[in-house]
Amino acid sequence: MFNKIDLRTEVVTGRCPTCDQPTLMISIVTDRYRCVNCGENLEQKVNGVISYLPIGSNTFSSKLDLKNGS
Repeated sequence: MFNKIDLRTEVVTGRCPTCDQPTLMISIVTDRYRCVNCGENLEQKVNGVISYLPIGSNTFSSKLDLKNGS
């Protein structure tokens, strides 16, 4: 049963947006990471630069909120 499971961990460095600290982030699943400082689950976005966002955050709506002043 367990001989078909292929787990590949990845350890990267980056800045966590939640605790705002340079940190190590650990991944078992592709593009999903966990900050070792605060434990926040993050999603990796690659668009010219690599950034990490809390899972479930909607950057489009947060930009609209900032633009509208609310």
